[in-house]
Amino acid sequence: MSRFQVKKVAVLGAGVMGAQIAAHLVNVKVPVVLFDLPAKEGPKNGIVTKAIDGLKKLKPAPLGVADDAVLIQQANYEEHMALLGECDLVIEAIAERMDWKLDLYKKIAPFVAPHAIVASNTSGLSITKLSEALPEEIKPRFCGIHFFNPPRYMALVELINTPTTLPQVLDDLEAFVTSNLGKGVVHAKDSPNFIANRVGIAGMLATMKEVENFGLSYDVVDDLTGKKLGRASSGTFRTADVVGLDTMAHVIKTLQDTLSIETDPFYESFATPAVLKTLLEMGNLGQKTKAGFFKKVGRDVMRFDLASKEYVTAGEKADEVYARMLKKPAGERLKLLRNAEGKQGQFLWAILRNAFHYAAVHLASIADNARDVDFCMRWGFGMKQGPFELWQEAGWLEVARMVQEDIDAGKALCKEPLPEWVFKGPVADSNNGTGGVHTPSGSWNPSTAQFVAPRSLPVYSRQHFPESVLGANATSAATAGKTLHEDDTIRLWTLDDAVIIASIKTKMHAIGAGVIEGLDKAIDMAEQDYQGLVIWSPDEMFSAGADLQSMLPAFMMGGAKAIDGAAAELQRVMLKLRYANVPTIAAVRGLALGGGCEMAVYSAKRVAAMESYIGLVEVGVGLVPGAGGLTYIARRAAENAAASTGKDIVPFLTEGFTAAAMAKVGTSALESRKLGYLLDSDVVVPHKDELLFVAINEARALFNSGYRAPHKRQFAVAGRSGVATIKGSLINMRDGGFISAHDFHIAGLIAEVVCGGDVDAGSLVTEEYLMALERKAFCALLTNPKTQERIMGMMSTGKPVRN
Repeated sequence: MSRFQVKKVAVLGAGVMGAQIAAHLVNVKVPVVLFDLPAKEGPKNGIVTKAIDGLKKLKPAPLGVADDAVLIQQANYEEHMALLGECDLVIEAIAERMDWKLDLYKKIAPFVAPHAIVASNTSGLSITKLSEALPEEIKPRFCGIHFFNPPRYMALVELINTPTTLPQVLDDLEAFVTSNLGKGVVHAKDSPNFIANRVGIAGMLATMKEVENFGLSYDVVDDLTGKKLGRASSGTFRTADVVGLDTMAHVIKTLQDTLSIETDPFYESFATPAVLKTLLEMGNLGQKTKAGFFKKVGRDVMRFDLASKEYVTAGEKADEVYARMLKKPAGERLKLLRNAEGKQGQFLWAILRNAFHYAAVHLASIADNARDVDFCMRWGFGMKQGPFELWQEAGWLEVARMVQEDIDAGKALCKEPLPEWVFKGPVADSNNGTGGVHTPSGSWNPSTAQFVAPRSLPVYSRQHFPESVLGANATSAATAGKTLHEDDTIRLWTLDDAVIIASIKTKMHAIGAGVIEGLDKAIDMAEQDYQGLVIWSPDEMFSAGADLQSMLPAFMMGGAKAIDGAAAELQRVMLKLRYANVPTIAAVRGLALGGGCEMAVYSAKRVAAMESYIGLVEVGVGLVPGAGGLTYIARRAAENAAASTGKDIVPFLTEGFTAAAMAKVGTSALESRKLGYLLDSDVVVPHKDELLFVAINEARALFNSGYRAPHKRQFAVAGRSGVATIKGSLINMRDGGFISAHDFHIAGLIAEVVCGGDVDAGSLVTEEYLMALERKAFCALLTNPKTQERIMGMMSTGKPVRN
């Protein structure tokens, strides 16, 4: 049976979204051609060229490595239409104008390959109407594909079919978008603005309406509707600024133009807010114009005042009593907010009630099931829980009663009652009578009156622990498989009786004595009875490094000598990872800093999620890497130098030394590879939930191919002349005021370690020798008052101290 393969993608439209979609395709190694109109002046590809150059300046960075922008092939509709025939997927991402899109489809249709999928990246236009411009032979291969901005970072992609879309086409596209692009896919009905923007923008409009009702300021609202509420830290109005007020206005207009009071009982709340109209008239479109609801003036953040049409000082915070309320269990929390006397509490209840009300009324018309709505709000709007999850957690029937009472009392946005299925039948009777739309058998679909199980495409078999919703009772990675050893710091377990998985349990997965002992035990067990060891954790934290806090008591009692012993033990286990007789795999996701980075580089191989942030950051607390990080830099420099024609090791040390001395962190797996923390032979996995699957398979494949640990070898170092060269450049930086005297001292110690200390250039050394130098430097800095200031500052504020 043949499988759908995407060898090349065409993206039509080099605007903000099109260019960033092309960038993400480059990130995941998919060849891409970016099209736009021919430029009226200069080179015909001028529009595309300008867009690609702009990618390098955008923040957050759409490219894992900015230099990879050159990999985007440039094209225009006048000269390069034949290139479409080479593409297996064509993504149209031009402006949200139905007439423009239809005209483009007519132009491209003769050139599209007979097997290619054609998809429109629209945020809300009817996919069925768009398909009407296509020839009959393309219609079965046409659908909607809605990426969220920025496409590299936002997990959500909505797929929308038409009545003529072949189911296999949607399945093929879902598999590609999931595994190759690393996205969470939701199927949306072809209704205005689909699921996420329909619910999310309606929620933002409702929030703005309630802000007017309660007379709250934008900064207070953002404080209330950010992390405290389990939503994106940018809250409501800062999120609008990031999205772009013109983009938001367009989505609102789509709601206004395509809906009516007859088709949506909430229609009257879709009026464009007066403040949004004013800001649009002023040309203040948010972050892209550096002014929207908020504006930064120097270091100060100002907020817009509608009455005066001026920006005034921002920074007002919410009343602390509501922060305390929001930490209560869900059921208690909602009752406290509903009964609150203050405006801020009443406002919070109002926006939550409105969200429950809107989602319930529209579930049948926008989505196949409640799970897809909750995923859309989590993946597309940064919420920890979707509306149905929170409602169910708080007590389904009790919350439904409170919402309906408000509707009956005229407090809600409209008079439409909650659907009958909320109170009666399978939803009310589910979960042993407690009620809810999410159950172990699936999530509620009001159209079929059934609980629908998650989709079971083959691609999802690669996800051992996929994201799930509250109430689904999905297997937890914390208890899955067979436990081989567990204590408060680490769990050693297996899913297949072939590979051991080590999951660190400490806060931020900090590496202390218990973790070191656990890893030591894991290696012994793997060598004795298993095919390999995978170090993996199910969250966005591989490891934040050594547990400095746990070291302090030992340091206070025994001084540097006590720390030297602990550091030596950590180094021993790092070397044990490297020289184990079975493959050791670091499955990295999220932060791998300091000791976490060292644990990764001493593993036999690394499998890293695309969004992995890896680096040696000890300088931030006034220390040097002490678990072998500098030894790794020196060894890699020697290996690279030996493979070249040059004899001088210093040029090969530059990147690694600079990364450690400046605490550089790779801002993606791709950049971490450029810094040397990942190798070309390491695997980058686009989808975070496939990380464990790939890591286990890598361990088994290495074992089955006859894996042997590398030989222990001596290697050459740059010696005292290398130290002198590096310190020469550091003196210039210190004297120029770019680094402090203490920074100079730390960087000098790093130079001495990576160059091998006071030895001749080219001297051969062992890893143990360099690790001893590392420990000496690490322990000496611990006794330095400046370093102690940095450590205490970081522990008390979480921010680095510059001294």
